[in-house]
Formats: sequence, structure tokens, C-alpha cells
Amino acid sequence: MQLAIIGLGRMGANIARRLMRGGHQIIAFDHNQRAIDSLAEEGATTAISLQDAATKLSRPRIFWIMLPAGAPTESTIDALLDLASPGDILIDGGNSFYKDDIRRAKICSAKGILYVDVGTSGGIWGLERGFCMTIGGKRASVDHLDPIFETLAPGLGTISRTPGRIDNGSEDSRAEKGYVHAGPPGSGHFVKMVHNGIEYGLMQAYAEGFDVLKGRSSDKLAEDERFDLNLTDIAEVWRRGSVISSWLLDLSAAALAENHTLDTYSGRVADSGEGHWTIEAAMEECVAVHVLSAALFTRFRSRVEGTFGDKLLSAMRFGFGGHVEIPQ
Repeated sequence: MQLAIIGLGRMGANIARRLMRGGHQIIAFDHNQRAIDSLAEEGATTAISLQDAATKLSRPRIFWIMLPAGAPTESTIDALLDLASPGDILIDGGNSFYKDDIRRAKICSAKGILYVDVGTSGGIWGLERGFCMTIGGKRASVDHLDPIFETLAPGLGTISRTPGRIDNGSEDSRAEKGYVHAGPPGSGHFVKMVHNGIEYGLMQAYAEGFDVLKGRSSDKLAEDERFDLNLTDIAEVWRRGSVISSWLLDLSAAALAENHTLDTYSGRVADSGEGHWTIEAAMEECVAVHVLSAALFTRFRSRVEGTFGDKLLSAMRFGFGGHVEIPQ
């Protein structure tokens, strides 16, 4: 298929690359000329503006927006609404607030334009591993775009199939490939929002656990109760057959192997909109989210005083997404 990728940052550029490797035709646009030139060398057709991108696409045109949530995405969608025609499709693959998707879908629908929101997970590793996607939009639009999603997704791979999962028509068979039609507009980003809230909690659990391990060598403890534990070895052994093994633990082990003290990290941990929005959604639904809220508030605290666990949080965030710490 042919589509325009608007926004060629860490995620957008790799989405474009994976699609090109899968035989799709990419029109690439970004305000950073170096990012455009890099993709041009790999076979993308470049555009010098949104209007230029629109003229180079065949109808119905597909615009995939991969920009930071908020003003950058909002202004781009506003501009595309003036360029798009009935039948064209706007895809927001960033981390927008799901209520913004619901509003935008209504505006698009009034103009005959189709709107799809894609919660995209995979970080900087998505080019090779594939991207996990939860998709919101009308079924016909999502089905039309299926070749794009199938190319981006990890596929069945080597993960064992879930025992007892039966294809009886009530489940989306695409879920086993790493992508799913979650529901109407907004649902894709809503699911991704909760995914990121859970991510906060999982990361915090690892960070606190390793803080306890590291603290066992403290001279505040009785001498015979102190253990000088090798955290690098512990992370490694837990990766192999442990109940708590995960990709986040893999990233932690890699960070510790590279630098046992993690002293290249300050431990000032950023938080994204999804963490806030997940707590707000829980409050609207009267759902108790003790772990997720504590993990969010811990990130606030990390900017005042840092711990070894905060450094591990920073290391994990850098490992999966290339996220840099908040400057001092």
C-alpha cells in the first residue's frame, strides 16, 4: 500500500522503514531535513510539506501521523483536514488522549474523512521485533488498512500459543500476530494508555526490588545480616526460568551488565501523559489503582531525591524507548 508517514522521530522513522521492507510505498515528511534525507536513501519518496505529501498520494490517501501528543498532532490534523478529501484516512499512531480521538473522529466523519487511532508499542526495537498495536476506528477502515498493520506487527513468531484460546469468532485472530481492532475511535489509544500505566507499575516493582537487594549491604544493618549481592548476576539468573522474567528484566540485566552502579543515570525519571490519563480514567470509573498511582507519584519524587531504583527506571526507559532523563 501507499501512505504518507508524517513525523520521522524514533518511532516514525522505524515504522516507515519496516513498511518499506514489507513492500509498501512511503511518502516521508518531517520538519527535520536530515530525517527525510535518511529515509530517502533507503527508498522513501520525500515531501517538502504536507500539501506536497498529499499531492504525491493516490486516492484514497492514507496519512499516518507519528508526532508527540498535544499541539504538534493537533495542528497537523487540522492542516490535513483542509487537504484531505472524502474517503481519505487519517491515522494517529502517537500517544494521543483517547477523548481527543473521539472528538477528531466526529470532525472527520462530518467531512467524509475516516479516522483511525493506533496505540503503538515497541519502542526503538520495533523495526526488528515488530510493533504491538491496538487500533480504534470503524471496522471497514481498519480492515482496509490491515496489510499495513500486518507488516508492522511482530507476527506469530516463536511465542507459544495461549492454551485454551479458541477461534470461535468472538476473539480477533489478529491478536496472536500482535495487533487487534480494539473498538470504535478512541479505543486504540485508551488501551495503549492503560498499557503504559501498567508499564509504570511493572517498572516500579523491579526498581523497588533491586533497591532492597542493593540496600542489604548497608552498614546500618547488623554485620552478619549484610550481603554484598551481585545485582548483575541476580538480574541474569532471574531472566532464565524465573516467574518474573520479562523484557523489562532483560533491559535491566543489560543495563547492569554495562554499568553495575548505573552511575551514568541521574535517576530523574520523566512521566508521560498516559500515566496521568490512566489514573484519571480510574477515578472516573471508581477503580482502585494503588500500584499504578504509586508508580506515577514515585516518578514525581525522583526529581527531588534519587535512589538506585530510580536509576534502574531510567535505564529501562532508555533501553526500550531511547528516552533521556529530565535535565538537572
